[in-house]
Amino acid sequence: MGKNIIITTLLALLIISCSRYERLLKSTDYNLKYKKAFEYYYKGEYVRASTLFDQISSIFRGTNKADSVYFFQAMSYFHQNDFILATHYLETFVKTYGNSRFAEDASYYKAICYYKTSPRPSLDQANTIQAIQSFQLFIIKYPDSPRVDECKNLIIELREKLVEKSFMSARLYFDLEDYKASIVALNTSLGEFPDSKFREDIMFLILKSSYLLAYNSVEKKKKERYQSSVDEYYSFIAEFPDSKYRKDADKMYENSSKILKLNNGLNQTEDGL
Repeated sequence: MGKNIIITTLLALLIISCSRYERLLKSTDYNLKYKKAFEYYYKGEYVRASTLFDQISSIFRGTNKADSVYFFQAMSYFHQNDFILATHYLETFVKTYGNSRFAEDASYYKAICYYKTSPRPSLDQANTIQAIQSFQLFIIKYPDSPRVDECKNLIIELREKLVEKSFMSARLYFDLEDYKASIVALNTSLGEFPDSKFREDIMFLILKSSYLLAYNSVEKKKKERYQSSVDEYYSFIAEFPDSKYRKDADKMYENSSKILKLNNGLNQTEDGL
């Protein structure tokens, strides 16, 4: 019996609350809506808060309450995990209210929105790049902020995602057996991220691509391409003498050297004749 009374009471309160909220939505008392929007926000009722902020945002435009309305409108969507809409409102806020007391928070949360929407490395990394740029801009604008160290750590995390994306994209050409394109893409990846955690893998794939390109070449191009393979081998072992790929690298070097020696021997015989 006691449980039924509690449930009935809660349902009644919920109905009353919904009824009051519905009346509030239809009201033209915008100051009351302003007050209640913040009450809902601080209670964690972000859907109700965002609906009220949406209703009053144009009403308070140009007033001394405008920045607080627009900022908390954005944050209401942020707390609903609607990062796309939150980003839109926060970007608009930063451009419009650069001198507001909420400007630092808006810049930070805008970057966090991009961070939250940064996808896994196999997908397009436009939002990852936007997040990095936003965090960098925040550090420049607010160098004394207690959030700076956090921003730097998040930049490192996001950069690692770009490194992995670059490696995966370059490796795709190798997997497709387009060895000429593979060499170009892998070298580009190294140029963009010379300190890549995949550096050993990339340099080995450049060597292997060079070797397989030579192996599959027409006869007149073999000598030049096997020589490139030998050059890549020397670059690879100079940097990674104890590499996990050393045996495979040595085998490619030996095969390339034998073919080059054989080719040189044939050339000397032809010259002698």
